[in-house]
Amino acid sequence: MIQYRNIQADEVCRSLFKDFIRHQNVTKCWRRENNEWVIREDPFIDDWSEEDYRTLISCLKNTLTMGGFVYGAFHKGNLKGFVSVEAGLFGGEQKYLDLSSIHVSEDMRRHGIGVNLFLAAREWAREHGARKLYISAHSAVESQAFYRKMGCVEAAVCHQGHVEQEPYDCQLECSL
Repeated sequence: MIQYRNIQADEVCRSLFKDFIRHQNVTKCWRRENNEWVIREDPFIDDWSEEDYRTLISCLKNTLTMGGFVYGAFHKGNLKGFVSVEAGLFGGEQKYLDLSSIHVSEDMRRHGIGVNLFLAAREWAREHGARKLYISAHSAVESQAFYRKMGCVEAAVCHQGHVEQEPYDCQLECSL
C-alpha cells in the first residue's frame, strides 16, 4: 500500500532516495521543428548521478525553505515518488506556480502514483493562488502522454529560464 505525505526539509537527504530508481530508457521524444511538434528517435538512458542527487537535494530543500510544496509517495517506508511546486506566482495574468519536479521510481511506475502526486500538486497550487501549474516537462513520448492525460497543454507563456536550462523540454501548463 502506498502512503502519501508532505516531506519536511529535515528529511531531504541522500538516504531519502536510497530505494528510488530514477532510470528511464528513452527511445522517442517530442521535438519542435519548424513550429510543429514531431516525434523523433532520440535513444538515451536518463538516470541521476551522485552530483544530480546533490543538486536535487539542494533544490528540494530550497523549495521548502521558500514556502513551496514537496510531497512524497512511500511504499514500505521507502520513497517511491515525489512532486515539488515552487512558491511564488509568475507569468502575469497566467498566475503560474512552477511544478519543478515529479518523478516515480522505475519499479513503481504504472501504479497510479504519478497521478496522485500530480493531483496533490494541483490542489496545493490552487490553494496558494495559482490559476495554472507550469511544467518544464521531459520530452520523452511516455512522459508527454502522462502530462496530456493530466490535462496539460502547451504553455501560453514560456518561462525563459526553463527554456534556456532545458532546451529539449516541452513547456506546458495545466489549468486549475
